[in-house]
Amino acid sequence: MSKISIIMGSVSDLETVSEAIIVLKEFKVDFEVKVLSAHRSPKELVQYVEAVSKKGTKVFIAAAGGAAALAGVVAAHTILPVIGIPIETSNLKGMDSLLSTVQMPGGIPVASMAIGKAGARNSALFALEILGIADKKIQAKLCAYKNSMRLKIKNTKIKV
Repeated sequence: MSKISIIMGSVSDLETVSEAIIVLKEFKVDFEVKVLSAHRSPKELVQYVEAVSKKGTKVFIAAAGGAAALAGVVAAHTILPVIGIPIETSNLKGMDSLLSTVQMPGGIPVASMAIGKAGARNSALFALEILGIADKKIQAKLCAYKNSMRLKIKNTKIKV
């Protein structure tokens, strides 16, 4: 079973979620991607979350736009960590998605990332940090990743 489950509310969310997929492939961590909607397929969503929670999934990433109830519904049906990616929307530029993702009632936590692709990338890294608590290989890869970012900045030369 995959360690990380990425659930999108719609296939149109894939453009954003692809950033998380790139990171997880780079780190060679098992994951799967599903399209399940909190509003259009709620029964199937709950069945999936409950099934994979019992089969070894460790972290959920949920990406949704607009009403963005997906992460909250996932969190309501598992005790595993849930990370929300607010998808940018055309009308409100993702503020609707962000507010829906972060406004969870007490007792149903969702870690919310930034709107859009940066949030998707960070969702994968945060999921890896969670897994890294118990996995030394992931910890080492995360250290190398962050060190490479540090060196890139450190070695940046500006010609004026």
